[in-house]
Amino acid sequence: MPAYESPLLISYLTLRKAVGAIGVLLPFILALGNVFLQGPQLQGSISAYYHTPMRDVFVGSLCAIAVFLWAYQGYDWRDNAAGNVAGFAALGVAFFPTTPEVAPTMTEQVLGALHLGAAAIFFFTLAYFCLGLFRQTGAGTPTQEKERRNEVYTICGYLIIGCLVAIAAVSLLPDESPITPLAPVFWLEALAIVAFGVSWMIKGEALLKDDPYASLPR
Repeated sequence: MPAYESPLLISYLTLRKAVGAIGVLLPFILALGNVFLQGPQLQGSISAYYHTPMRDVFVGSLCAIAVFLWAYQGYDWRDNAAGNVAGFAALGVAFFPTTPEVAPTMTEQVLGALHLGAAAIFFFTLAYFCLGLFRQTGAGTPTQEKERRNEVYTICGYLIIGCLVAIAAVSLLPDESPITPLAPVFWLEALAIVAFGVSWMIKGEALLKDDPYASLPR
């Protein structure tokens, strides 16, 4: 059996595709599911769906991502360490709920602060995957597809960082800002998560795949 068809490699590619698919679909599943279960109101952030009937989907999806990231074995210790850090951070996002908008208690505020910290670690680690780990190239000249993949990884990584900066800026706006009803944080988080998902689907060779008879990509 050729190396590129080995069961071990296929399992890793499937793992990456699964992580990517959850990332791409999660914002839309949460929003659409809540439309049917609660009403058309878009939540202010993806994390706010913890406080809606879509809580189990939100928590379950992040737990699945965490397990996949822990199971991910890269090319060296940096890949493994980043996967472990992102996995633990994903659990923090899932189990430390974001601060409710109405009359939060002191405990809820503390949990909300932990949630923000976990979310920041999670997203910055995902950006590190895109800008650092995924763009590495093995010996020899990279294929044209690999060069294209690196371009997309770069775009995804900077999109994630840009969204985080924009979220921080939006959080400084007063509640009565005219853009508040548009749920800008939700859309920025959705864009960052979709960028994460796309990068992992590409890493799983769902997109921009090399010629199957060429040497394996890094």
